[in-house]
Amino acid sequence: MPNANYKHYLHLHFLVFIAGFTAILGEVISIGSFPLVWYRMLIAGVLMFAYIKLTKKNLRISKRLAIQLSIAGVIIAAHWITFFEAINQSNVSITLAMFSSGAFFASFVEPIIFKRKILWYEILFGVIVIFGVFLITQGELKYINGILLGLASALFSTLFAVINGKLILKHKASVISFYEFLSGVVCISIGILFFYDGFNLEFFTLTNKDWLYIAILASICTAYAFIAAVEVMKYISPFTVILSYNLEPVYGIILALIFFPEKEQMSSQFYYGAIIVISAVVLDAVIKNYRTKKKRNPNLSG
Repeated sequence: MPNANYKHYLHLHFLVFIAGFTAILGEVISIGSFPLVWYRMLIAGVLMFAYIKLTKKNLRISKRLAIQLSIAGVIIAAHWITFFEAINQSNVSITLAMFSSGAFFASFVEPIIFKRKILWYEILFGVIVIFGVFLITQGELKYINGILLGLASALFSTLFAVINGKLILKHKASVISFYEFLSGVVCISIGILFFYDGFNLEFFTLTNKDWLYIAILASICTAYAFIAAVEVMKYISPFTVILSYNLEPVYGIILALIFFPEKEQMSSQFYYGAIIVISAVVLDAVIKNYRTKKKRNPNLSG
């Protein structure tokens, strides 16, 4: 891996900032979560297709991979829908605090998918995360719907990350993303046709501000951010990337306090709980990095 310089670290934190800013866009876009995710995946899919064609990557995949990517696409669509709906039902701070609990779900989902034993410190941090979520819930019980949707979003995100973690080892990231976005659009389209009013004129009648925010969400916060994240990992270790992305809720909550100071002012109990959850996630990443280094170098002192 080439040596990273300050430009690559700045680029990484810009990507984390973009990830946090996604929640802000979810707050200001006025349409519902289903059409919002439909537009996001459709536009991002088109942009990803253009990128694949420009870089002359092969789009041909096997039937088995197509089925796997379809499942992953439905899961990421469910993650985004519950994420934006959690913002609608509560606010950005609650949603991002709940989203941090993804590390807790990963401690149980990852061993099942990769067929490894559950580690003791994952259980410990899982209990700490549960305590943090309990504090948040007790302090902000009026946002219970948003809390539950945020937890569901974290679970879907974890499932997607674990499944994608296996697929990306053998296939091009941009290609699998394109098919995942495509399957997500198809799945949401079926839901809109059966459970909503379908693709009527009202569905495509958006304000200029909504079109602008959706364009930013799909292009910069989705297509560009994904391609750039893969690129930055050529220069920065996976641990540093993962640890940095754990700061997404911190950036997002700070941005929410700046953009929506009245709506985002929470009780002190919320901030105690959020600090506990985020700290547990960061410590989990640090310990995993140390254990990985120790396996490579048994003489590493504790």
